[in-house]
Amino acid sequence: MKMLINVPENVVADSLRGVAAAHPELTVDVQNRVIVRGDAPVADKVALVSGGGSGHEPLHGSFVGRGMLDAACPGEVFTSPVPDQMVRAAAGVDSGKGVLFVVKNYTGDVLNFDMAAELAEDEGIRVGKVLVQDDVAVTDSEFTAGRRGTGATLYVEKIAGALAEEGAPLERVEAMARQVADSARSFGVALNPCTTPSKGSPTFDLPPGELELGIGIHGESGRERRPMMTSGEIADFAVDAVLTDLEPDGPVLALVNGMGGTPLLELYGFCAEVRRVLDERRVPVARTLVGNYVTSLDMAGASVTLCRADEEMLRLYDAPVSTPGLRWGC
Repeated sequence: MKMLINVPENVVADSLRGVAAAHPELTVDVQNRVIVRGDAPVADKVALVSGGGSGHEPLHGSFVGRGMLDAACPGEVFTSPVPDQMVRAAAGVDSGKGVLFVVKNYTGDVLNFDMAAELAEDEGIRVGKVLVQDDVAVTDSEFTAGRRGTGATLYVEKIAGALAEEGAPLERVEAMARQVADSARSFGVALNPCTTPSKGSPTFDLPPGELELGIGIHGESGRERRPMMTSGEIADFAVDAVLTDLEPDGPVLALVNGMGGTPLLELYGFCAEVRRVLDERRVPVARTLVGNYVTSLDMAGASVTLCRADEEMLRLYDAPVSTPGLRWGC
């Protein structure tokens, strides 16, 4: 498998050097693996910190900036960052109003963020936490106990980040982040496996002409394998799985997310099918976002995330954001 890298063991460091070169508005500590907004700590503002294994870009490092995260901690590919990274990030962005950790529900992330919260509090930093566990495909997987954290992470970081930018206290920002996390559900589909730099070959076997329904962002198995389906058939299956669990009674935010290897031409076509299903089910769509936001290296496929949205959540979603991976209203 051909890859645009130097050597596998330096992939994350090389990527961080590139982030620093492309985005001087960020402070990138390549050695300690922390990305911080350049104006941090922002006075009288709750800081948001997240992180996870590399390979899911633009999550999380490219969501650092005004209106979203104050810092991100990238781990090795598909490997949780360590508590020292998280504590360093928290200390670098805390203005005295506290720090909110946004944690995807994977065992390593949960354990390390819990440990980091204890260490940060020992240093006098108030810490809140929100756990994102939105994937309806499976209850448990090889990476987690309970549901996996996937596309809803973007909504949590965007909406809670906007509220923090307005100067809301930690308790209110944490409550909003939890409301968003509880209001969102996701379902993903893989058309082919991903390839990690260290292995240099597919991480799992998916025979030609088949797809995996309910895949995880690390290539974890889903609900079932089937012969290849049309975009419309996949949308029928994925949206039904989400709606069956979410049961929205009002407008939703809709994210049609690429897994890293699917062209926008196909994603927009898939978006049209997702919208068709939602219209047939009489679910009003308040906002739609299409693109590669929570990826799995070069995996071809897509995921659907729907989030029940009240007026306050819509207001915060529409608020200005300026990050490398998401930008509007600025």
